Amino acid sequence: MLFDFSPAIWLLLACVLVQLYYAAYYFLPFANRPPEPEPDEAAAQPVSVLVCAHNELENLRRLLPLLLQQEYPAGFEIVLIDDRSSDDTFLYVQQLVQYYPNVRLVTIDRTPAGLAPKKYALTLGIKTARYPQLLFTDADCIPATNHWLSRMQHGFRQPADMVLGYSAYAPEEGFLNKLIRFETLLTGGQYLSFAWRGKPYMGVGRNLAYTRQVFTSTKGFASHIRSLSGDDDLLVQDAVARGARVAVVAEPGAHTLSEPSQTWTAWWRQKRRHLSAGRRYRLSDRLRLGNFIGSNLLFYGVSAAALFSRPDWIPLAGLWVVRTAMVCFTYQRLSRRLDDPLPVALLPVLDVVYFFYYFALGMSLFLYRTLRWK
Repeated sequence: MLFDFSPAIWLLLACVLVQLYYAAYYFLPFANRPPEPEPDEAAAQPVSVLVCAHNELENLRRLLPLLLQQEYPAGFEIVLIDDRSSDDTFLYVQQLVQYYPNVRLVTIDRTPAGLAPKKYALTLGIKTARYPQLLFTDADCIPATNHWLSRMQHGFRQPADMVLGYSAYAPEEGFLNKLIRFETLLTGGQYLSFAWRGKPYMGVGRNLAYTRQVFTSTKGFASHIRSLSGDDDLLVQDAVARGARVAVVAEPGAHTLSEPSQTWTAWWRQKRRHLSAGRRYRLSDRLRLGNFIGSNLLFYGVSAAALFSRPDWIPLAGLWVVRTAMVCFTYQRLSRRLDDPLPVALLPVLDVVYFFYYFALGMSLFLYRTLRWK
């Protein structure tokens, strides 16, 4: 009988339709949107760029000169927060302070018991900053261009209280690097396109801007000051709940570039920290993300079971062809929009590995919740 398929095939079809919805409503319209306008220098305002560093001397030697070279006529300061470093970070930044009046140093000797070290350090840095507009990056990042600052600050004139940017990882040899970049592309596609559709739920601290008023309205990191993760996404959650307006700046000139983890273990620990904040998201955001991630995980799980049913092989193959074509087309368009290219032929493989890796991470957090920080 025509269309007399097993329940497994109908379930797989439902999963594919859910994923098609996300591609058609969120990812592809965002990927195909026109380029953002050039920044209006006449309307620019001074900005404070904040960098928190813990034993990051070599990274700071690379980052700080690039920040000082930013082309931003409105003026800016760099607030370097030395968070309990035992290397020569203090001496290096002190030398810069003598030559560059817009470089300022905040030194943290100790973190009060029970508080998240980075959030405590950022709080003191924000209190020290001179200007109401704040732009954040990490010590192990670099701006993609000398116009990073001006492009990110242009987002405030949409108008907005928070600006979400994209932070890519440097391409290197090896499968792990490609998987890390795929995960970054997929995550970026989610939070940027959702925000563009008016559903902001997170940002990344490697490339994030907000006003001092936003930080004050959320009482800083007060709601999650004891949680190691969430200095970026949980702050966005709190700010949006209080009515903050969020803009997206996704032009390649506004990106930052980071060094990826070199080992599977290091990446595992990093992703555990990031994923742990998700349980604090608003219910609507958890459902929106859960539908997307769950439909992908369910598709792979049911597909594996359907392989043992010979009558399901033909419709299973058809659904795999449709979904694979969708994955390749959608993620290729996202990678082009975000200037973060990956081999198209490898995208289906990366998709399979990533979602099984995500499932393993979720199980790990459920069974073992202890996290590590620097």
